[in-house]
Amino acid sequence: MKKSSGKIAIIAMCALSLLFTLLAAAFALNLYLSSPVTSEKSAYSERIEIPSGTSVHSVSAQLAEKKLIRSAFLMYLTARYPSVFLRKQGFALKSGVYTVSSDMSLHQIMDLLESGKQEYIKTVIPEGLTISKIAEELEENGVCQAESFIRAARDSDLLAAYGIPADSFEGYLFPETYFFTPSMDAAAVVSMMADTFFDRARTLTFSPENKKGAMPTAEELHKIVILASIVEREYRVDREAPLIASVFTNRIKVNSGLYSCATIEYIITEILGRPHPEVITYEDLKLDNPYNTYKWAGLTPGPISNPGMVALQAAANPPVTDYFYFTLNDAAAGTHTFTESMDSHARASIQYRTKKAASKK
Repeated sequence: MKKSSGKIAIIAMCALSLLFTLLAAAFALNLYLSSPVTSEKSAYSERIEIPSGTSVHSVSAQLAEKKLIRSAFLMYLTARYPSVFLRKQGFALKSGVYTVSSDMSLHQIMDLLESGKQEYIKTVIPEGLTISKIAEELEENGVCQAESFIRAARDSDLLAAYGIPADSFEGYLFPETYFFTPSMDAAAVVSMMADTFFDRARTLTFSPENKKGAMPTAEELHKIVILASIVEREYRVDREAPLIASVFTNRIKVNSGLYSCATIEYIITEILGRPHPEVITYEDLKLDNPYNTYKWAGLTPGPISNPGMVALQAAANPPVTDYFYFTLNDAAAGTHTFTESMDSHARASIQYRTKKAASKK
């Protein structure tokens, strides 16, 4: 009996030793397979796109294919049995676009993919751009396709949701610095920009004519946006934007044309699809289009750009002046001379042209 017991003890010790050896080997293999693929000095990065509904198996295969992890199978096992691989909780993969570096460990990569901290594209939308120009910027930056954005900006259901009385979001896409995600849904981009517009609109001080300075109706706000879109394309110096708005407001009150070259540019580039003109000719002023403020009195049918806060505030509460005209007096500084009558406007224009000619000598 003693000999038999001794043999069993030896076998048990050998089995235990083998088990410890296998566990140690498995632990070492796990450490190796979960370690970074490269050092920090030789690291490289890859963008990983994870659409909604993507499986862990698919993501792990993508990471292994791009040589960002050593084992797709280990990642799957770690996600499936987190406690076995020393993870505190289960793996909750979140869709998005991530930048993964080869010097990250498997656990660091998994932490990133469940954090939701996606890669963002910083996109600056300047004041005064039209929908088509914004669409070009977005496509160039990899945010969304230009065609998709334009289509979303004209979506009747989305316009109705925002209560915008127009056939597009022209004028309501607020110029700002945005942080979009790559290949973002175009409707979501439009909504983000429109949300920003209405957030800013609530901070405007409105003219007493609009319900004693309170938030105007959708139709009243639309007229303000149209005026602001024209002011945006006319002013160069911030302090002059309110004065330009007052000129246009005074002309509207007497049912006069606004005579804005910016509206002619809009017709040429946005409606007729031609290149931006170097100069506006007399023939251009004869263009038969409702946006031609040289032929038709009052505001244009819709906004001609997407204005910023300076132009919006100027249009929301223009100062009371007697000005009906303005002319450029310093091309470099972008300043204007404001006048009350056609005679004084003509004299200011002549003086400007004389000074400009004299400066060439």
